[in-house]
Amino acid sequence: MGQKLKIAGWVSVGVLAGALTTVSLQTMARGAMAPLPLEEIQQLSAVFGLIKTDYVEPVDDKKLITDAISGMVASLDPHSQYFDQKSFKEFKEGTSGRFVGVGIEITQEDGLIKIVSPIEGSPAFRAGLKTNDLITKIDDTAVKGLSLNDAVKRMRGEPNTKVMLTILRKDESRSFPVTITREEIKTQSVKGKMIEPGYAWIRLSQFQERTVDDFARKVEEIYAQDPKLKGLVLDLRNDPGGLLDAAVAISAAFLPEGATVVSTNGQLAESKATYKALPEYYLRRGQGDPLQRLPAALKKVPVVVLVNEGSASASEIVAGALQDHKRATLLGSQTFGKGSVQTVRPLGPDTGIKLTTARYYTPSGKSIQAKGIVPDVMVDETTEGDLFAALRMRESDLDKHLGSGQGDEKAAEAAREKAREEARKRLEIESKKPAADRKMPEYGSSEDFRLQQALRQLKGEPVQVSKTLTEREAEKKEE
Repeated sequence: MGQKLKIAGWVSVGVLAGALTTVSLQTMARGAMAPLPLEEIQQLSAVFGLIKTDYVEPVDDKKLITDAISGMVASLDPHSQYFDQKSFKEFKEGTSGRFVGVGIEITQEDGLIKIVSPIEGSPAFRAGLKTNDLITKIDDTAVKGLSLNDAVKRMRGEPNTKVMLTILRKDESRSFPVTITREEIKTQSVKGKMIEPGYAWIRLSQFQERTVDDFARKVEEIYAQDPKLKGLVLDLRNDPGGLLDAAVAISAAFLPEGATVVSTNGQLAESKATYKALPEYYLRRGQGDPLQRLPAALKKVPVVVLVNEGSASASEIVAGALQDHKRATLLGSQTFGKGSVQTVRPLGPDTGIKLTTARYYTPSGKSIQAKGIVPDVMVDETTEGDLFAALRMRESDLDKHLGSGQGDEKAAEAAREKAREEARKRLEIESKKPAADRKMPEYGSSEDFRLQQALRQLKGEPVQVSKTLTEREAEKKEE
């Protein structure tokens, strides 16, 4: 299997931080460490001493140290995090697919908590929280200034207790409170069914410890119903990621044996790895191989993969691998763009840190960090098109953007503002309708427009390509 992969611990590349967060390579640091910056260490010690002697009231030593560690790690990027005893336990619960909370996948943006996606069937999902919603307050505590870890702690709690979240929904230009009752979240990461004779739909909502087993079981059920399957839709919409070994296994279910699935690169030797469609790259110690149960026909059946802006990290690995190997056609909208790997390292028996240690790359060597994967076929969300495309950020929305030099720029801007206002009003109307009457249907239903277009793609029929979606360029990080 090679020295690069002889690594203990979890492996994951999910987009989350907190509720159901990412995991990666658990390793010990290798090689010589640079000399400690003594002047800065002395300054840290001096600050510690001043707080202990001069602060208005006594402060616990352990709290000062843990808060310093937490702040140091959190300042690196949105996905690095310090785990105290409670959050470390919650973190491990999250990767198993069971925890008590509100049921949202989150990250951090401008000091606020951003919802990547609500978990299907969770209290947050039933309360109507949406992708890209921002949480500004948790009960009476402002989120601004809180670490991601602290925010997650406040949303976690005992079953049947309530938490009030204040939500900022930018595309509707409004803020509102939502009271949610916490419950044990038991995420079912795999769903599927026959859509019509010869064609099946399998949806992965996360990549968890049970995902590969559940996927194999669902494929067996489908082939038992129709051994002559003509096409399969693999639905990764709003799948925020999860365990890397699960993503490698799902990719291996469709790819030729030994095909490259994903590679990673970072400072550590263990971060420079290539994962292939072979059991030694996705099986855990003492675990049987669920893929051995799959019918051989799955390797050849035509596949369409559905993706959108909520498809992140591990789901982007699967989508990128199947796209690069031309094993599937990707249909939908551009994905989230999280192309980094986190390492969970213990600091003791029940504490640790999650640290970004590598970037990952698709088989062709492309990094999708801050860009995402562009589908082969761009398709809108509804039969009426992408109703809210005017609210999405484009080049023309950027401050001091370069004009085209053609036509009346002021007139064009006025037209864009009019389109935005119409989209905001439409979104407000849609949000007030009963769920059954909204334009955004349940995934897998007969009203699911993108799923219907995926079926047309599999059958070789014309697909209604988007007239509004365009490729989003990679974001530039300011130094």
